[in-house]
Amino acid sequence: MTRFIFVMGVLLLLFSCSSQKKAIREESKSDNEKVVESVEYGMKTVDTKFASWYLENNDQNLYRSQKYYEDWNIKYVTVWNRRVLSSQRSRIFESSIEYSPSIDYGFDLNHQLFYYFQYVENVLKIKIMQGGPKLEIF
Repeated sequence: MTRFIFVMGVLLLLFSCSSQKKAIREESKSDNEKVVESVEYGMKTVDTKFASWYLENNDQNLYRSQKYYEDWNIKYVTVWNRRVLSSQRSRIFESSIEYSPSIDYGFDLNHQLFYYFQYVENVLKIKIMQGGPKLEIF
């Protein structure tokens, strides 16, 4: 049952990374005014343990750059999706993650996704990939 809840939480998390967005577009009638377009992404998870863990361990003094998180997220997503396609996959890797390096998801989403991977590896003890980063909180 715990695995089922965890898998459902991961699935919800992964799908929300690519599907939840809010677009705002302002158009003007004047040629001198700019067209402003903004896309906002968010991440939701049903794993309440992750949410509380994230709040407790989200220390701004440990923040890295958005590029740092994007680079690690690309690596984690690649390995995750490879495991989904593998015939020897475990239950945790049932659904692929739609994460595109060409999309700017912003600092917050990249940070939270990176911390989710750290949570899976260090708290739940499910190794996603070898040689990953080590957070100072562990």
